[in-house]
Amino acid sequence: MRPISFADLLRGVPVVRCDGDPALPITDVCYDSRLARPGSLFVALRGGYTDGHRYLQDARARGAVAALVEAWEPALAEYPAAAAVPDTRAALPQVALNFFQHPADALGMIGITGTDGKTTTSYLVDALLRSAGLRTGLIGTIAVRVGDEIVDHDARQTTPESLDVQRLLARMRDADVDWAILEATSHGLALHRLDGCPFDVAVVTNITHEHLEFHGSIAAYRQAKARLLERVAARPARPYATGVVLNRDDEGVRSIAAAAGAAPILWFSSRGNAADLRAEDVRLSASGTSFRLITPAGDATVHLNLIGGFNVDNALAAAGVGHLLGLSPDVIARGLASLPGVPGRMRRLDLGQPFTVIVDYAHTPDSLEKALRLIRSLVPGRIIAVFGSAGERDRTKRPLQGAVAARLADFSVFTSEDPRFEDPDAIIAEIAAGAREAGAVEGRDYICVEDRRAAIRAAIERAAPGDAILLAGKGHERCIIYGAERRTWDEAEEAALALRERGYGLSDAAGKGEP
Repeated sequence: MRPISFADLLRGVPVVRCDGDPALPITDVCYDSRLARPGSLFVALRGGYTDGHRYLQDARARGAVAALVEAWEPALAEYPAAAAVPDTRAALPQVALNFFQHPADALGMIGITGTDGKTTTSYLVDALLRSAGLRTGLIGTIAVRVGDEIVDHDARQTTPESLDVQRLLARMRDADVDWAILEATSHGLALHRLDGCPFDVAVVTNITHEHLEFHGSIAAYRQAKARLLERVAARPARPYATGVVLNRDDEGVRSIAAAAGAAPILWFSSRGNAADLRAEDVRLSASGTSFRLITPAGDATVHLNLIGGFNVDNALAAAGVGHLLGLSPDVIARGLASLPGVPGRMRRLDLGQPFTVIVDYAHTPDSLEKALRLIRSLVPGRIIAVFGSAGERDRTKRPLQGAVAARLADFSVFTSEDPRFEDPDAIIAEIAAGAREAGAVEGRDYICVEDRRAAIRAAIERAAPGDAILLAGKGHERCIIYGAERRTWDEAEEAALALRERGYGLSDAAGKGEP
């Protein structure tokens, strides 16, 4: 990027104090002092684990020439320029917009939110738009795509900080992308990460039970999701199709529909409710899913390389985006069929063992229930579930997850999943309490194994021919977080190693197929 003056960088930012040279040229912006370099503006963010103000000296030593802060610190005397604002996190999006010159002005913007299904729906939208000849960009849980370039990432932050969002949108603009597809989390919407993004199309897959540790209540959680609809309703005049795609079957989604204001709403339903887009003649199998897509523009038969009735909902949501963008039902159907699979979602590991092993990201009570019900319909034997619950996240969902497993799995192994700074055994005890409340008995119906490697092996040791093991909660993720430490982790590789230890697949590659 070309240098921009300190004064121009702060244009539109609510500054309460500003010292130094307003004409100072700024060549980069960062909020991590380790990324500061000569010419940088360092923005001091307050976070859950640390405070950026502690790193003002470090950023200056690395070459930062300006700082944006909430509290005026002595270290600022070493800076050629500095400014204070009431909230640096709220100010950062405007700084990023100024620095990257409003990149979304040159992009169609699609935001996808929901408790479950965001990633699969974003992949389906990406596939159908690319199949129709449009150039896309994607920012989400698993990967970032800029045109034809895919960048895997493990930031563990589905919606990046606003500076990173605008930087990626600038790359998309420079790569001549037509439409940017963003997964919009409730955290991202509430913490200003998507401020300044003029969303043209919004999708809400569902709103169930998640992140109450942050939002405090279901009502506040829903309101955070509703902000995406408000963005569409308030968007300025733009040369892009617009509208909101909502799940008629989900009460949580229906509760926020009014936030769309005057924006066009396109409803979808897979359960026979009155809707603009519907799925009829749904057929599920272990190899895929098919249904008849009913749209205002006509019908088409859809064949998905994804299993499970919940993926019919995700496909309908994606089809709604395609319809709003003017694609025909046949083009939409071909696009949906072009997606081979989604990493970490219902991935089947086949090393020749006589039982099924599936890796999935299911980490909420609702998604765990859907996964277990799906597997029940596909295998003749028992279901063994292996999962945990994240530390420093919604505690209320832990007993609910245990109760789901008690009702729908034949045996469960409760284990660790990113305990962070919480006691992992205490987290597991909360899951187990929910299982016992639902009638499960420890030793007969479940065991607790804190070490996830050992938990996977315990499940495999119990599996008999015809059974299925569901490894839930980690999916595509590449680490487990203990305290501040990120321990390298690959769920599929760990499962494959455990299977090989028992003599399976010694001459084959892991994970021969994904259903």
